[in-house]
Amino acid sequence: MQESHEEALTDPIFSVISKAADELSVECYVIGGFVRDYFLKRGTAKDIDIVAVGSGIALAEKVAAKLENNPQISVFKNFGTAMIKYNDIELEFVGARKESYHRDSRKPVVENGTLQDDQNRRDFTINALALSLNSENFGGLLDSFDGIADLEKNIIRTPLEPGITYSDDPLRMMRAIRFATQLNFVIESASLQAITDNKERIKIISKERIVDELNKIMRCSTPSKGFALLHKTGLLGLILPELTALQGIEEIEGQKHKDNFWHTLEVVDNIAIATDNLWLRWAALLHDIGKAPTKRFHKKIGWTFHGHEFVGSKMVYKLFKRLRLPLNEKMKYVQKLVLMSSRPIILAEEYVTDSAVRRLVFDAGENVEDLMTLCEADITTKNPKKQKRYKNNFKIVRKKIIEVEERDRIRNFQPPISGEEIMKAFNLKPSKEIGIIKEAIKEAILEGEIPNEHKAARDFMMKKGESLGLS
Repeated sequence: MQESHEEALTDPIFSVISKAADELSVECYVIGGFVRDYFLKRGTAKDIDIVAVGSGIALAEKVAAKLENNPQISVFKNFGTAMIKYNDIELEFVGARKESYHRDSRKPVVENGTLQDDQNRRDFTINALALSLNSENFGGLLDSFDGIADLEKNIIRTPLEPGITYSDDPLRMMRAIRFATQLNFVIESASLQAITDNKERIKIISKERIVDELNKIMRCSTPSKGFALLHKTGLLGLILPELTALQGIEEIEGQKHKDNFWHTLEVVDNIAIATDNLWLRWAALLHDIGKAPTKRFHKKIGWTFHGHEFVGSKMVYKLFKRLRLPLNEKMKYVQKLVLMSSRPIILAEEYVTDSAVRRLVFDAGENVEDLMTLCEADITTKNPKKQKRYKNNFKIVRKKIIEVEERDRIRNFQPPISGEEIMKAFNLKPSKEIGIIKEAIKEAILEGEIPNEHKAARDFMMKKGESLGLS
């Protein structure tokens, strides 16, 4: 037991746990992320792990009885754990245990153990730090694996031999990369090699668990660090082969294309600066996945990726389904942004017409700002003049969007003339002519031939009806 850190335990909940532990005569510690984040000065974690050398459930029940308002206690007897939600804190109590694993599962065989056993089973040294909650040494630090030194050196290291740690629970490979990304730490070389050696073991992990870690990497300030590590260790090819397929530069007859994999990671970092929207970040990650299957070389024009946005948007569904990502509006949102990802870029490279902007706003609808954010993140050129020109052009497009939207109200477009009104005007029954007239009105508004107003649309409708021989 090293020096005391009572200042970490000022929340009144810790004195309640301390009294309960003393009354039950059990050793009791706060361990894991709460302790790590205290030493990193990352703020106070709201998820707190409590380990008891004895029954974690009995300790939880004793604590719950001492707290005001009788908080609900959730008991998981099969796992020997209990959970209490109190105010905005979530406490998980567990008895100290040791674990053994079968080759085909990350679910361990668990038996009671010592605190040392419990620390041995932790994923990383920085997560094995423990502070005593017993009154006789309240706040005393237990650091069996030099976790404090690893915190100071910014190192991710496993308490035991890394090959065993990762083979036992392969999700820890993802967690190592996630912590390295979140904390801007380095994975110890032996540990990084062990991840590479054990990469195939990731196949026994559920897709939901993998995606949970991917999302945490995606939410980091520099997601590219995590994806670069996933790529380096070979994990990315097993999880997202659509991304690794983008890597590499081919050269034919002196003509090259850019490396679309590393470009994509730059785009994701750019968008991470601009937004916390997880699904917009996914759109950035997947915006170019259609480029691998559509890549062609033509002697006259060089490399092309024709239709990569359409192909990529179709690939989004298969990818989301395989990874068990939500197949709801979130998936459709990502699909839509991938499909439209080049539209504003084309506008920014040409003279911006009102009709082109109207069509962009019409097709993008409520997602037009997110689409513009994605396209601005897609500027990764290292040429300062080009970068300045692209950014200025996007400013012009944004200004045009505001002007057109204020004047023409195209976003979430509702036709000013209904099908019923067309039927009444021409004494029609349901027929294809109604659809033809409605489509013609919409096209006339988008092209700027008529304003988005009822009278102008009705006058246009009458002329269109005449041309169809309806009057």
